[in-house]
Amino acid sequence: MAAFESKQILCYVGSYTDEQNQEGIRLYAFHPEQGELTLAASYHDLPNASFLALNEARTVLYAVSETETYNGSFGGSAAAYAIEAGTGQLTKINQQPTDGAAPCYISLDQTNRTVLVANYSSGNVAVYPIEAGGALGVHTQVVKHEGGLGPQADRQEAPHAHSIVPAPNNRYVISADLGLDRLIVSQLDAERSLLLPHGEAAMKPGAGPRHLVYSADSRYVYAINELDSTVTVLGFDADAGTLTALQSISTLPDGFAGESTCADIHLSGDGRFLYASNRGHDSIAVYAVDRLGGTLSVVGWQATLGQTPRNFALSPQGDYLLAANQNSNSITVFAIDAETGMLRETGQTAAVPLPVCIKFL
Repeated sequence: MAAFESKQILCYVGSYTDEQNQEGIRLYAFHPEQGELTLAASYHDLPNASFLALNEARTVLYAVSETETYNGSFGGSAAAYAIEAGTGQLTKINQQPTDGAAPCYISLDQTNRTVLVANYSSGNVAVYPIEAGGALGVHTQVVKHEGGLGPQADRQEAPHAHSIVPAPNNRYVISADLGLDRLIVSQLDAERSLLLPHGEAAMKPGAGPRHLVYSADSRYVYAINELDSTVTVLGFDADAGTLTALQSISTLPDGFAGESTCADIHLSGDGRFLYASNRGHDSIAVYAVDRLGGTLSVVGWQATLGQTPRNFALSPQGDYLLAANQNSNSITVFAIDAETGMLRETGQTAAVPLPVCIKFL
């Protein structure tokens, strides 16, 4: 395949799979001038590739396979792919078991020596060293989340690790556990690819924390809560590894009475705006960030023009937001107003079966 034109940006989409749609990962070219996505390649070798991560050099893509079994044994798996320079084409390097069912999140530490995976159904996290060439080594650790469960018996019947995200200074890692209503803080030993117990922050009972993002200056953590449709703003002491709740704000407009759960959360590149996705209300909530105190104020909402926007991504230049509408098999492209942070319909929608995660190369 020839290299793409410089104006085009490559991105990967991780998807759930079924008998009709077996492509777990797809490669797209995004055309910023039109806001259009065009399919470049698809890959059939990783079922339910529900979350993706890239190394800093953009030479390796890592993906989870959100399954209950792998190679006949209990638990899902994670895979590493080499990225061909210029084309973005993928070649699988290797695949490792996660020793936990339904892995749903994958990330790299800031030194790109360690990969971290959250196993949702098993309520544990797995830690892997990165070997030469980007391969996943045998996991060095599987850490089980433990503690009192949240009050929603149908969703919080057990620990459910939903994300694991290293802090910018790489000293700590925070994992959001939906079942325990806790953000679990671990010290990170990047040289040995190990997590050491450190502390935790209790969320509101029944909140169900899912994903989180750090402010660029590391002073704040923004956690999106799946079950009660809120965002919690926490002060973060990056030296001590401690969290202090500052604010809880709804992701839904006043008067909304339907069923809805939250999914993904991202800050704009300049830190002025925060975005959060609602599944049920089927929208992106937009907030302005107080740069002095870190708190949020509502700017507005934008319907995603599709059903169940699971995850979404901001383009590298910060001028577009792409929403993965899982249950309507589409990715919708919105332009971002640089002054207000609000989203504008572009008329561009790509048909993508069961899209979950979008990562720009």
